[in-house]
Amino acid sequence: MMLTAQQWKQIEDLFPAPKRRRDGRGRPWTSNRSCLEGILWVLRVGARWRDLPAEYPNGSTCWRRLRLWEEQGVWLRAWQALLARLDERKLLDWDEAFLDATFVIAKKGAVQSERPVAGKVRSAWWWSTTKVYLSERNLRPLRSPSSVWPKVRSRG
Repeated sequence: MMLTAQQWKQIEDLFPAPKRRRDGRGRPWTSNRSCLEGILWVLRVGARWRDLPAEYPNGSTCWRRLRLWEEQGVWLRAWQALLARLDERKLLDWDEAFLDATFVIAKKGAVQSERPVAGKVRSAWWWSTTKVYLSERNLRPLRSPSSVWPKVRSRG
C-alpha cells in the first residue's frame, strides 16, 4: 500500500465518488484509493501504465481516472487543500516559496542570450501550476516592508 489509512482518511473527501449507472448495470467502478495508489506507483517508479503490478487496478483504469480527475479539477483542488493545511500548521514560508517549471534546452554551439522560439507555447501544466501558486500566494497577507530581504541563515 502506498497510502496509510490515516493518509487516505485525510484526502478521501477530495476525490469524488465514482458514479454508477442508474439502471444498476455495468461493471462497478474501481475504488478511488486503489486507482490513486496505482497512479502514485507509476509516478514513483517511472514505469509504464501497463507495468502496474497485479495488486493495483489495470493501468488503463488508473490512466483514465487520472485524466478524469484532471478534467474535473480534482488535482488542483487537492493541491490547494494540501497547501492550505500546511499553511495552517505554519509549515510554509511563502516568502521563500518559488516554483519554476520552465526548461531551457541548450543546443550545441547555441548562444545563451538567444530568444526562445516564438512558436513554442507554455504547457498546460505550467499554467495550472502558476494559477495555483499565484492564487495561494495572494491569499496570504503581505509581510511588512522590513521583512522583504531574506534572512541570512548560518550553516553550522
